[in-house]
Order: sequence, then C-alpha cells, then structure tokens
Amino acid sequence: MDLTCGSALARTPKNRPSVPAPASPSDPASPSVPEAVPDAVPASGVVPSSDVVPAAGPRVPEARTPAASTPASPSGPASGSVSAPGRAASLPRVDRPRASVPEARGPVVPEPREGRTDARPAVTELRLSAFAGHRSAVHALGPVTLFAGPSGSGKTTALRAYEALARLCAGDPLDEVFPDAADLVPERARPDAQGRRGFRIGCTVDGPRGPVRLDLAVQAEPRLRIVGERLTARGRTLLATALRDPGRSTVQAEWHTAGATPVTRAPLPDDLLGTALLPLRVAGRTPGQLEVLAAAEQAVVGLRSAFACDPRPERMRAPVPPGAGRLRRDCRNLAEVLHRTHNDCPRRHHRLATVAGAGCAGTVTGLGVRELPDGTVRAVLERNGRPATPLGRLGDGELRYLALALTLLTGPGILEMDRIAEVPDAMQSLTLLADGLDRGLDRRQSGELLRLAVDIAGDGHIRLAGTAGDRTAEEARRTPGVTVVDLDG
Repeated sequence: MDLTCGSALARTPKNRPSVPAPASPSDPASPSVPEAVPDAVPASGVVPSSDVVPAAGPRVPEARTPAASTPASPSGPASGSVSAPGRAASLPRVDRPRASVPEARGPVVPEPREGRTDARPAVTELRLSAFAGHRSAVHALGPVTLFAGPSGSGKTTALRAYEALARLCAGDPLDEVFPDAADLVPERARPDAQGRRGFRIGCTVDGPRGPVRLDLAVQAEPRLRIVGERLTARGRTLLATALRDPGRSTVQAEWHTAGATPVTRAPLPDDLLGTALLPLRVAGRTPGQLEVLAAAEQAVVGLRSAFACDPRPERMRAPVPPGAGRLRRDCRNLAEVLHRTHNDCPRRHHRLATVAGAGCAGTVTGLGVRELPDGTVRAVLERNGRPATPLGRLGDGELRYLALALTLLTGPGILEMDRIAEVPDAMQSLTLLADGLDRGLDRRQSGELLRLAVDIAGDGHIRLAGTAGDRTAEEARRTPGVTVVDLDG
C-alpha cells in the first residue's frame, strides 16, 4: 500500500497550539522507557491483582545502541519544561470541519518485502483486556462477524470498543468517545493509592504491512486521559507512550527512528490517540521512520473505515427534503438516499429493489421515489398489480431490513461517515457496525441479510461486525463465511 507520508491521514484541528518539537533521542532530560511488557498494555502504580484494572502508562522496550544507558523508572517525572500540548488529528468527522491537510513531508512509503501486499487494511482481532465486563478477551474477526450470547454477556460492549478505536483514529477527543468512561471500568477493579482506575482495549489491523497491533490504556478516574499506548509490528515496538507526570496534560512518547539515534522522544497530548498524530510528527527520512508511518497509516485506515448503522423505523417514515443523499446512522433520511441512488446509481438501486423482494411482504417489483408538492421526497415500494406503498406504511422489520441492505450495497460515498478521501477506495475496506442486526427481523429477513453480507464481503470491499440473538446466531453458524463469537454470560 503506497501512501504518501504525512499527507494521507493527518489534519490539524482548529484552535489548538502547535505540538512541541520532538526531543532528541539522546537528550538526557527525556526519560527512557524500561523493557519487558506483557501482551496487554499494563499500568504502573496499581496493586497487581486479577481484579485490578491498571491506570497508568505502558512499559515498552526501547531500541538500544551498544552504549545505551540504564532506563529510568517509569514513575519518575520527565525533566525539563513542556510547552502547551498541541492537538493534531487525522481526517475530521463530517460535522466538525478542521483546517486543511498539511503538505507531505516525506517520501512515498515503499512496499514491504514481507506481508500481504494485496490486502486492504482490516481489523482482524479485537482485544478487551479490561473493559466493562470483559477480562483478557481476544476475539478474532472475519469478513462477517456476529457477537452472540445471552443478555448481559457484553455483545454491545464489544462492538462499542471497536467503534471507540475507530473514532479515536479519526481524531475525536477522548471525552467525546467515552462520555461515561467510569462505567467502562470493570466492577471489581480497585483504585490505587492515588484513586486511579481505568480500562484497556486494543486490536490488530492486518494489511500490506502484515499484522499491526494497537493497545491502549485509559485512565477513567480521577481524570479521563490516555496513560499508555503501544503500536507494534513484526515484533518491534514502533510507538510507546507513558504517563510520566500526572500534573501535566501530556504523555511522554517514543517512536522508532533507526537512524543515527534509535528513538525520538516528545510529549503528546493525553486526550488524543498518538498513532493518529504520527503522520504529523514523523518526517519519514529514515527506514525506521518509514516503518513507523506505514504501520500507523495501516492502523488508522483499517480502523477509521467503519460506519455504525442503527436503523430507527420510527424516524424513517416521514418524507424528507432532498439533499446530498448520505445515509445517517439512524437511517432517518432513507428516502433522500433512495432518491439519490435512483438518479445516480441505477444499477445499485435495481439490485436493492431485488433484495427488497426477499425481505418485504408481497411481490416487490421495484423501489420508487415520489416528489411531493412541498418539495420533499417519499420512498415507495412498488408491487406487481398494486398501487405503490409508501415506506411509511411498512412494518418496523421491513424498514430495518431495507436500511441494512442499503448500507451493505453502498460505500463510503453514500454513507454519512468520515471518509478517507486521500486514500483510494481500492486500498480501503468499509466495516459496517450493526448492533442488534436481527432486531425486529423475522427468520427469513435475517437469513437474507446474512447471505447478502457474505456475498458482498467476498470482494473484500465491505465487512460486517454486528450482534445478534440466539436464533440468528444458530443460522449464522450454518452459513459459510460467517464468524460467530460466542460470549459467556
């Protein structure tokens, strides 16, 4: 995957001061990071126990030269002054415009000598080390994945962790992603002497660079902040951050350089994901920096290409004004989107009409759109030999079925999502997140949706991760191409 370093993913938000310049790797005022880390991002300052969720930063191995000095204690404060942290993020959400993309500052990343160079970045593993009711959970994700289990087993929570990582990679601040962070701390987690508690999540993004792991430690109490982050690929730690001084709103970051000096150190803000900031901070002048950028861009592209869809039939029945035709999360503007696809994407619209016949009552011959005298548009279902039926007259299950089918048959250009326009569509795979995929659907409708999802996912452009009840999960186990993750209550 050839991506231009520093330009494909990063934008600088408005009203934030510039980020301090990186410290030299040889700067004695910059603390080094000790070696030896477990799989999940750990935290210091908390009594080690199976019931405790750490709340400080990770300890990550440092690339060393033969003359490397003994690492400093992870709890020691960083020396020297730290200027006001900047806030830099990858591409913005649709509803929050930001400044223009900075110019490219490095060469094009070369293709790796190893790895699946034909693969689009995609999340293939979700790790919930300590998140709400999940402990030490590792879930493999396929092109079509359903989380199943009894009520209270954590199906929705698992999907929420995925969406949270996607939003952080899009540059969303931590407090917007986790407005109720304290509720996500495991119940049995005991605070340390400073009253700190938190949670840990992570994932693996597979793609042209091979598997890239991202792990995150979040302190929820007494103040919400990212206290540890680690990005690894091919057994090498490429980025590590740790909380050094609790009195400052920064974390100390180290990223792989592999030039005249092994690592570069700099403070980063504690409310933004460091991985999403790397394209703004790494010049891409050494092979090590290119490796860091390639891994960060793969993680960001794989995670950000997600759309959470939760159709609400009660909001989909009324006529709507015509507009840009980008489907919202709750699908309230379904008629507007059908108006656009009817005019601009006739082949896709015809396929949707065909799929509608498998999930709606009667003999469906097409989907139409009627322009009303007040300027609004209303979607109608055309049935053989019968007057057109406004979609507002359909049942909840039929409306949810149509909305979910539409999301599977469209792409980022039709969905109201933070589209990565700088990266070609051929290098992206959209992941649809559908909590309660079968909610309100009968057996026939849920089965048709599963088969449609498997068929669409076959070309690698669209993936599906959702939750489902027992009946749909049983059918999914018999459907080739569907991965069912069973959660215990």
